[in-house]
Amino acid sequence: MPSPLEAEAASASRILIVDDDISVTDTFSRILRLEGYEVWATLSADNGLILAQAHHPHAIILDLRMPLTSGLQFLRAIRAIPGLTNTPVAIVTGDYYLDDDQAGEISSLGAELRYKPLWLEELVTLARELVEPPVRT
Repeated sequence: MPSPLEAEAASASRILIVDDDISVTDTFSRILRLEGYEVWATLSADNGLILAQAHHPHAIILDLRMPLTSGLQFLRAIRAIPGLTNTPVAIVTGDYYLDDDQAGEISSLGAELRYKPLWLEELVTLARELVEPPVRT
C-alpha cells in the first residue's frame, strides 16, 4: 500500500513547459511545483517532444517563437503522436500580432493562446484550466 506522500505524487498532474527562455522555464516550473504539479521543462521543442513521449503530460505550456523548431511545429507534431493527440496545450507568447493563418491553425489544433507576461495567478489559473476537465451541465 503506497504511503500518503506516494499516493499524492502519483496523482499529481503532469505539466510540460517548452520555452527557449530559461527565465521563463525556471519561473513557471517553480510556481507550478509549489502548486503541487509534477513539472518537466525544456529549452527546445525537439527535447519537448522527447519529454512528452516519455512522460505523457496532462498539459503542455508552450512558447510560439523558438529557434529550429517553432511552437507551431511542435504543436503539429504532438497532435500526430498517439496518446498525445488530445493533450491540452496553451501557447504562451510575447508576440502580440499573429496573422489570421497562424491564429486559425493554433485554434484548429486545439490550443489556447495566451500572452506574456503571464503573472503568477494567471499561470496557476491556466494550469488548472488545462488539467481539469470542464464541468458539463
